[in-house]
Amino acid sequence: MTNKTEVIGIDHGWSHIKTVNHVFITGIKEITSKPALCAETLEYKGRYYKIGGDRQEVKELKTEDESFYLLTLAAIAKELKKRDGIRKAKVLLAVGLPLTRFGAEKKDFIKYLMRNKDVDFSYEKEQYSIHIENVVVFPQCYAAVADKLVFYSKKTLIVDIGSWTIDIMPVVKRSPDESKCITIPRGLITCMRSINEQCVRQLNGEIDECEIEYVMRHGRSDVGMDYYAIIKTEIESFAEKLHNSIREHGYNLNTTPIIFVGGGAVVMKNFGRDQKNFTYITDVKANARGYEQLAQIAMKTIKKPV
Repeated sequence: MTNKTEVIGIDHGWSHIKTVNHVFITGIKEITSKPALCAETLEYKGRYYKIGGDRQEVKELKTEDESFYLLTLAAIAKELKKRDGIRKAKVLLAVGLPLTRFGAEKKDFIKYLMRNKDVDFSYEKEQYSIHIENVVVFPQCYAAVADKLVFYSKKTLIVDIGSWTIDIMPVVKRSPDESKCITIPRGLITCMRSINEQCVRQLNGEIDECEIEYVMRHGRSDVGMDYYAIIKTEIESFAEKLHNSIREHGYNLNTTPIIFVGGGAVVMKNFGRDQKNFTYITDVKANARGYEQLAQIAMKTIKKPV
């Protein structure tokens, strides 16, 4: 184990886990016997888990069971492998929470991720031994644009569209106005649910979420036109409802600079209004990158000589 601390940013979404270098579905399923194939397989405390597949069902809190803890171990392994195949490391985890639930959930999330400071596990048959030095938590949405705030001379609205929540954060004089931050529990998962409700109602059949996500990202699909028409209509409705929510909270859609970030930024770009005052940060890893950058800055500040 080297003396260097590996700072690893992880964005724990309900649909996908994002790190600086990886994106994978938040699916996890225990395997009752030793698996024949090692791909995307985690071994922890003598038990085996398949990572990926169907996403997690949305719960009240991510700390309700050990699923997100195990997914965190998988994310750490993936990042360490990318970093010259490191197997033993001191790790500082940089993670995030929704703006309006930050204060209420921060302490429990840190405790959840630091349940064991020293952790031994294997991922895809590679052994890892890590020491979790600390867990630092930052607000979602803010992290995605933290390195860009100096360029926002006018009042700017940041809209972070995630799988379950939408965070709306006004930036005034290059600083977030926390008193007016809003979290709306109406993210992309709710859009996908409404799509399948309409598919069942109109065509008597559902469509896989990966097909819906493909349409969201690319604006096209090779599914049948009947299904595509429903998908397109419901996504456009989702985008328009979000525009209306922004308006209802007192922002002029025609004059306010609005920056869409998160997984839903590409949805708004492909299916929302086309306006000059709208900007899109379509990198789904933006929050994870931001968590990592903010943690590295904090480390330098702490170590800076007096």
